[in-house]
Amino acid sequence: MDVRVAGTTAEEAEAIARALAARFGQRVRVFAKRGDDDPVAESDPPDGTGKRDDTAGLTDREAALWAEIEDIHEGGPAEYRERQREAGKLFVRDRLDLWFPDGLTFEDGTFANFDAWHPSAPDEESEGGDRLPADGLITGAATFEGRAVHFMANDYTVKAGSMAEKGVEKFLRMQERALKTGRPVLYLMDSSGGRIDQQTGFFANREGIGKFYYNHSRLSGAVPQICVLYGPCIAGAAYTPVFADFTVMVEGSAMAIASPRMVEMVTGEEISMDDLGGPAVHATESGSADLVAADEEEARRLVARLLSYLPDNADADPPRTEGQAPAASPAGIDSVVPEAPREAYDVRDLLDHLVDEGSVLELKPEYGAEIVTAFARLDGRPVGVVANQPAKRAGAIFPDAAEKAAEFVWTCDAYGIPLCYLCDTPGFMAGSGVEKEGILEAGKKMIYATSAATVPKQCVVVRKAYGAGIYAMSGPAYDTESTLALPGAEIGIMGPEAAINAVYARRLADIDDPEKRERREAELREAYREGIDVHRMASEVVIDELVPPSTLREELVGRLTFYETVEKERPTKKHGTVL
Repeated sequence: MDVRVAGTTAEEAEAIARALAARFGQRVRVFAKRGDDDPVAESDPPDGTGKRDDTAGLTDREAALWAEIEDIHEGGPAEYRERQREAGKLFVRDRLDLWFPDGLTFEDGTFANFDAWHPSAPDEESEGGDRLPADGLITGAATFEGRAVHFMANDYTVKAGSMAEKGVEKFLRMQERALKTGRPVLYLMDSSGGRIDQQTGFFANREGIGKFYYNHSRLSGAVPQICVLYGPCIAGAAYTPVFADFTVMVEGSAMAIASPRMVEMVTGEEISMDDLGGPAVHATESGSADLVAADEEEARRLVARLLSYLPDNADADPPRTEGQAPAASPAGIDSVVPEAPREAYDVRDLLDHLVDEGSVLELKPEYGAEIVTAFARLDGRPVGVVANQPAKRAGAIFPDAAEKAAEFVWTCDAYGIPLCYLCDTPGFMAGSGVEKEGILEAGKKMIYATSAATVPKQCVVVRKAYGAGIYAMSGPAYDTESTLALPGAEIGIMGPEAAINAVYARRLADIDDPEKRERREAELREAYREGIDVHRMASEVVIDELVPPSTLREELVGRLTFYETVEKERPTKKHGTVL
């Protein structure tokens, strides 16, 4: 087979020859221009026979098109692909092979911006411009873990994955088609942001890059949007991961509103990209990263797990699986929870006795760690778990934990995933520090999200539920399908120690004898504790049921099954004002 690719370099011609020979099982010769006697490159098929397959019926015209496609698939300059390899990153086409081993269902816009870099007049000699294959952005559809998805992927070998007019157009079309199909979207991001030297036609236009975020907003809560970051995502590119429902950062990636160079220009601060916006920053400080992956393979596995809990869209049901027994016997639940209200324990140990083995996927584990937010399964049914974590600052709710919980509840509600609250908290944290950090604002958001959620909700008072903590954790007043409690639980405005100090501090101070004062204080605490004890709450029907711990899993499974079709009405209005 002889093909001609005008303006090709020797290196590009060799790649084209090898690819076409492998695809069609024929000896391929690539010529740079019409009339040449000597090919720029030639290659035999992998078996080395060099035999022509006359049954293929391939015309020169189609062969030339295949050559152009193969050339586009080579991406940017070879040295940039080598830089990707040295950085431990896959070339984008290899990345797509990892994600979609059965191949793409289709690709859109392969020839985007073709005329800007590839000779468009076959009878004329041309050196071409900078290589801009697919305009640096690949979009299309594929099957991922048995699910049909839309995807986009930046090609970092093309001007550092930057976005320009034709790539922006492809991105927008992909988003708008996702609104029509109701299928999830995967954003495989590796972009330096907008292409500054080619910004005409895409930056401020009505159908420009700004519409990415308009469409992100329209897609939000309609179809799952999952973003994976592979490299530095700067400025406009960094908004896609924060708009997505879930963001996975691969080690070595980063996102920031401006590059370190720009930061230094504006503020004088010298800082590395990793310290500015690396995974550690966004997983522990900002809360913008849901998960951190060690490498590209782990990122794919994490997204596969994430998607296994999510429906294709807001109108579909979350996927069910075969139920699994817990990792530890439910009979051991009572031994996990200490009797003393202030004694620490890890709520993850409780989950091991409660949910299906291997089903817990915790999000933002290092951010707002006083609350655990996780997907899990109860007898195969996906649930969103919101659990106070007594192992971290006694389980008190700090601003970042409240904000994390609010966002998680909001997302679960959007995709019809029922919620299970495990309450064991002394309430919202107090003090000048958290006031300055906005504890009231963050607490408001958590309470609002819990109030507005229309999915089935179960609340379990595991041990203590003091102050507004019982509100944030979907207590009896929050349209919860069930409020359950374990023995030893307490529900009150505050704990006994704080209550006695608030009410009786002066009277106790008037008792001169230390032993009498201590004895009187203990008596007051016990009297107060009787008023907030779970048996009193059960007697007054504040809670629905006082549950033997060993039956808690069975109780929750039964109630989730019974209430799975519950429908809730909310006041007719455009939307609330709490964000």
